[in-house]
Amino acid sequence: MKVLLAEDEAVSRRLMEVHLDKWGFDVVGARDGAEAWVQLQQQPDVEMAVLDWMMPEVDGVDLIHRIRTELPGRSLYVIVCTARSGVEDLVTALDAGADDYLRKPFLQEELRARLRVGVRTVALERALRRRIADLDAALRHVRTLQGLLPICMQCKRIRNGEQVWERLESYLEEHADVEFSHGLCDECLTKTCATAREDA
Repeated sequence: MKVLLAEDEAVSRRLMEVHLDKWGFDVVGARDGAEAWVQLQQQPDVEMAVLDWMMPEVDGVDLIHRIRTELPGRSLYVIVCTARSGVEDLVTALDAGADDYLRKPFLQEELRARLRVGVRTVALERALRRRIADLDAALRHVRTLQGLLPICMQCKRIRNGEQVWERLESYLEEHADVEFSHGLCDECLTKTCATAREDA
């Protein structure tokens, strides 16, 4: 999973990059909030972000607010890191759109645990997006089966959306979750047998 790491203090950033890389994350580093914003726009596959609060140019909370307001369709799990420890600071960060809050200094195992929470959340969001896409596709198929279908009264073929006449079985197999097995009903079986006896 690709993670954006925005930290203006070079030693801290490098140390966190080493840990994230060791834990299997693909790390995208940024020296401040402005660079982080550029990276987010250039790399739409970033799914998590670890942002320092106090950074030059654009701080972490301002960056989160920009992400949530200017990239509303972007699914991004955001952890904000800061030495601030007041309850009002926690509320400010969460109100801006942070998903989690990590107080400095923190243990690497605490960071790892919070990243695991992010990974689970991102995985759930992915699954939800796939489910919604499947439901949308199913709904589109249902809609194609609604309304008036032109059908030939002689051969029973259906005229599709491209104005081409096709077999009823082909049309339904394409537009509905059905498959056909062929056979003869009792009436047709009787007629077929009678015709066969006459031809003999």
